[in-house]
Amino acid sequence: MKRATDFATYMDSFMKHYLPQQNMQTNTFLSYYDTFTLLLVFMRDQEGIQAEKLMLKDFTHSSIERFLKYLKDERCNSPSTCNVRLSAIHSFFRYLQYECPVMLPEWQKIIGIKFMKAPKRVMNYTSAEGMKLILSLPDQHTDIGRRDLALMALLFDTAARVTEICDFTPSCIHFAEPCTVKIIGKGNKARIVPMRVQQLAILKAYMAENQLLEASANKYPLFPNKQGTKLTRQGVGKILRKYVDVARLQRPDLIPETFSCHCVRHTGAMIMLQADIPLVYIRDFLGHASTQTTEIYCKADSKMKREALAKVYANAHVSEMAPKWEKDRDMLKWLMNFGQKE
Repeated sequence: MKRATDFATYMDSFMKHYLPQQNMQTNTFLSYYDTFTLLLVFMRDQEGIQAEKLMLKDFTHSSIERFLKYLKDERCNSPSTCNVRLSAIHSFFRYLQYECPVMLPEWQKIIGIKFMKAPKRVMNYTSAEGMKLILSLPDQHTDIGRRDLALMALLFDTAARVTEICDFTPSCIHFAEPCTVKIIGKGNKARIVPMRVQQLAILKAYMAENQLLEASANKYPLFPNKQGTKLTRQGVGKILRKYVDVARLQRPDLIPETFSCHCVRHTGAMIMLQADIPLVYIRDFLGHASTQTTEIYCKADSKMKREALAKVYANAHVSEMAPKWEKDRDMLKWLMNFGQKE
């Protein structure tokens, strides 16, 4: 039997042993898997090296830069997507620095490859009025409408990430006072978020209707699909988009052209900020590791205030009269002669 190459050996250890110890979420792990699959395809099709013959020495600063160019030019990946791929590659070669330091200078050159400049995304959100409009649209005479309201109201009330909502089970909900929901976020870190009485009534009615209050249903998905498994991110996005499109037709001034599940999270954060809730509480509510991440909402709020002020002054008329000093010939003469020798 042919012996595995050094690349295969280290990649196997990286994926099977190193990454699982990093408390990495499933989606991040899958992103790493996709990155190295694409890298193997590139090395085969563009560099002429089959996967079973790949050695660590085949990976250089230049070959990785060619891979990134291939992603951008051939696969038409955005700078953000290329940066995600580069982040996974950086992680592998940081691992190799300690596991296989014999080629340390080359690994450090690869780690030194800079991320592409990506355009900053606009942080879209709506007002409390806009969110109220969206939540008013599900038809409460149908079981689908009642589920959709419970889902979207919980998404807004907890400001949870869409993947966190997908992972909810009945055991996450604590109905006794004070009513809370347990959210498992990035890095498998748990946070406890309070729920409003109105949200609790909607959620409890939905769970009772679907037999999710029973002890035997504790580990079932809180929001299952038709197959009984948990909704996917795409599924939740499709549900929200259905009502957002209707809301935008009714009030285009309230609903941004792009409004995703993450925009609901942004909306919750902005409403809390505008209610003068301290930033550290918003940080904990959102599950951010640092207030530096949460500060993006402060910047967005400042921008919103500036735009509001600009609208106020847009209709103000500035007098066309010349400044008083322009009529003062002695002042003009002094200015013109300023600095000149007597």
